[in-house]
Amino acid sequence: MVSIPSEAGVERSLLAWLDGIGWETHGQDGGRGANVLDDAYDRRSNEVVYWNLLAEQVISLNDEITEDNVGKFISSLKRDLDAENLMDGNREFHQLLTKGKTFSVQRNDGSTETVYVDLIDHEVLENNLFHAVNQFSVSRGTTIRPDVNLFVNGIPIVTMELKGTTQDNDWHDAVRDLLAYEDDIPRLFTPGLFNVAADTMELRYGAVGAPKEFYEPWNDAPPEYAEDNENKQAIQALCNPETILDLLKNFVFYERRAGGDAKIVPRYMQYYAVNAILDRVRDGIHKKGLIWHTQGSGKSFTMLYAAENLLSRDVASNPQVFIIVDTDKLNSQMRDQLANLTLEQWTEAESIDHLQELIEDGQSQLVLTTIHKFESVDPDVQGNDEAIVMSDEAHRFMEGGLGSRLDSALEGASHFGFTGTPVQEGKRNASDAKELAKRNTLREFCPEGEDYLHRYSVKQGIDDGLILPVYFTLRHEMEWNIDEAGLDERFEHEFRGKTTDEKRELIRQSVTAIELAQIEPRVDRAVEEIDQHYDEHVAPNSWKGMVVTPSRESAAMYGERLIEKRGEDDVEVLYTATNDDPDLIKQFHTDSEERDQIVKAFKQTDEEAETTTPKLLVVHNMLLTGFDAPILKTMYLDRNLKNHNLMQAIARTNRPADGKENGEIVDFQGVFENIDEALDYDAETKAYAARDKDELFDDLVDQVEMVMGIFDGIPKDDTQEATYEAVERISTHPERREFKQGFRRLENLYEAVAPDGRLVSEGIDRQYKWLNRIQVAFKRTTAGDDAPENDMREKTRDIIENHVEIGEIKRDFPTYKLGEEYLEDVEGLDNPGVKASQIAHATREHLHPRENQNPRYKRLSERVTDVVERWQGDEISDPEAVEALKSVEDEILGVEEEAEEQGMEEAKFAIYTHLTEETPDATDSEEHAEAIAGEIVSQFRDRVDRDYNGWKTNQQTISEIEHILLDVLVVNHDCSQLINDEFVDTVRGYLVQNHG
Repeated sequence: MVSIPSEAGVERSLLAWLDGIGWETHGQDGGRGANVLDDAYDRRSNEVVYWNLLAEQVISLNDEITEDNVGKFISSLKRDLDAENLMDGNREFHQLLTKGKTFSVQRNDGSTETVYVDLIDHEVLENNLFHAVNQFSVSRGTTIRPDVNLFVNGIPIVTMELKGTTQDNDWHDAVRDLLAYEDDIPRLFTPGLFNVAADTMELRYGAVGAPKEFYEPWNDAPPEYAEDNENKQAIQALCNPETILDLLKNFVFYERRAGGDAKIVPRYMQYYAVNAILDRVRDGIHKKGLIWHTQGSGKSFTMLYAAENLLSRDVASNPQVFIIVDTDKLNSQMRDQLANLTLEQWTEAESIDHLQELIEDGQSQLVLTTIHKFESVDPDVQGNDEAIVMSDEAHRFMEGGLGSRLDSALEGASHFGFTGTPVQEGKRNASDAKELAKRNTLREFCPEGEDYLHRYSVKQGIDDGLILPVYFTLRHEMEWNIDEAGLDERFEHEFRGKTTDEKRELIRQSVTAIELAQIEPRVDRAVEEIDQHYDEHVAPNSWKGMVVTPSRESAAMYGERLIEKRGEDDVEVLYTATNDDPDLIKQFHTDSEERDQIVKAFKQTDEEAETTTPKLLVVHNMLLTGFDAPILKTMYLDRNLKNHNLMQAIARTNRPADGKENGEIVDFQGVFENIDEALDYDAETKAYAARDKDELFDDLVDQVEMVMGIFDGIPKDDTQEATYEAVERISTHPERREFKQGFRRLENLYEAVAPDGRLVSEGIDRQYKWLNRIQVAFKRTTAGDDAPENDMREKTRDIIENHVEIGEIKRDFPTYKLGEEYLEDVEGLDNPGVKASQIAHATREHLHPRENQNPRYKRLSERVTDVVERWQGDEISDPEAVEALKSVEDEILGVEEEAEEQGMEEAKFAIYTHLTEETPDATDSEEHAEAIAGEIVSQFRDRVDRDYNGWKTNQQTISEIEHILLDVLVVNHDCSQLINDEFVDTVRGYLVQNHG
């Protein structure tokens, strides 16, 4: 029998991988592994830590903690889990996990001493206990049960949610579940390091509290963990005990942000690059290295992680660490970053004199400065011979002799260069003065025989989703109106008497690319192209554009004409100003503060800014480095850039944003006509830096064919029969998953390509319209969405509004909610696959908020999940699934009817049901059970204060409910046998959930 890949299968595989790298695992047999530890360490279901296990470990790790005082210590530690919000609690508990907790110890002479108590041994890995269990259930007002949890000494450090291909879910859904868990029971995540979301094919991880867009892959591994299976490699490389404790101790930042603090853990390339730097400093053989990471990968944080580790670990005895940037703007950005981070040992060199003072003093700390401040620093004054330098945008370090001045000021320092765009002008192994005068980043920062200390390429960035592919469109051969005859006549008149060769040389010397770009007819034609392209391709999805010009004069000319066409609110022009500028240039003068405000507004949507924001920036010599604006989709390039300058320009458009498929460059200079001349890099970098936009159209064609292929054999017309048959086909797996993921990608591609005449001429539009009809019907059937067309992207929504008969689809595919009327209506559906999808969705919608309100609802929810998994796994037919789901529905409606018939409100009926069905031997009769249930609810209403936010999970609520149950069950009804953790937690859930 073939085993169908399921969530349980993913779970078992993952536990097996963890078992192989040092975790004691429970649950590989398919059972609930958490039950093993629950029983062994007597955990109550409302607790998130195995306190008894932790108590044993604390005694083992700390001489000052004994059997006599460990109870007091654990009681104090439990209070540390109480926090007003998750991030505050997580930050404070992280201190306890990494530095220990203060505790007053009573000495034999009666005195007390404050000591630090370690919860984890970060020095000797083997002194800790590492447990991985599945199905760890926690009940605190509501109940959650993540798929896998990792515990260090009984403390939950990692929470994992998994999805299988037999479900209509993937890692995106797993992230949504994790975020819901954080909201429902933040206490579980207060000690947490990060979360993992995975499905059969992919894995993502994110720091506790991180939004979905910051869940990222871990796509690299040291040799001992390398695997062809990417998920297995990621689990082994990321979640081995040594790496977990290294990340926990040395790679966590907390950042103050306007919308709330954030926890930051490293990306894999940051983690491995930092460790490569630490190893090189520790070895002491070479004193330099190049970190070549593509733009957008987070080089700033790589430097900050490296600085923190160099200062806090025993890599060097007393290092002074320098981060050197090349502009005041980058210095300000890094200073603001540092001011908001939990990195304490740092200062900024505010002037040349201050920098010299800091070098002379030699204090072990991080010093932030610009390269230009070394211009007048005296040589041979350093007070610390363990200086370690990290230069951002390493190619700039080599300009104007600044590198020599730095070398003389910090003689013998270790120097690491960081760049996404290394300069390779001179030969790597040059010896003659002419070649040595040319800049070469690899020659400057790499020991002989080494190309880089660590590399993260453009291709890796695109594959990981950190950056987007960029496509170019050539517009350099556009036609513009010139009076050629008149021009020839004027030229011959002015330069008569000169030979043909002399005339050619005169043209070559006089007519530069800049002057050509400033010819008015050409600018007029380019502006028309930009205006039309922006309206058709960029504006519909609310993206923005940037016009890059070769001179301030041409920027002003573009600005005038674009403002004339689009209005002053839509266009801003940015370049440097001088006092003697002509009026053409002077009209767009801005000071530094004004430019900052323009840039800030450009990065926002009108809705975010609550005002009109600029849609097009026209720039000269600005914003081509260090400018991250995900909203920027298209660059209109009218400047001849090459090599690292071109790579930096490309990177302005490749920042990801929701719904953004790619960046785009419209090339008015012909830069991309010969990519080999424009980019002096390796073949892979050239291939992935920017691609012809025709390739994007080819991707769209391939994607349409793939999605249409799901419906082979079904007529591609707009009839009810064809739509029914198509929806039925994608009601079960694998077609359901293929369509859901395939259409998501297809919609993004269509939004990126349209409008394009080939969409019509090659029949793509017609196929896309048909698929949109199926998507609308599918969403109504599987998600109960009454108007799915409203959630589609702008160009797609326009297609639907003009070409898809929504009223007809609504008639054929109505949406329902659970109830007797619904059951009657669903009988009218002819298609059993569609019927099963409708019932499954409506049943889940009805049960989800009620699962913890009554024991029957939980059992029924588990039955629905089982039926749907068997149906989507082809174990039962469509008609069988319909009958099984209808049976569940009848029982759901029966629960509510029975409560009404017996005259019980929800909480009382839930407790009564539990007593009579889950523990029938504990009470004398149904009447006795009803009396107990009624008394519990009555006392709950009298004694528990519910008039404030957070009452459900407040410790006072939890304690008072326990007292109520003791009074009712033990004192009043002699039912002490019911008093156990599971019963108490369950009844508390019924009370809280039914009084929401």
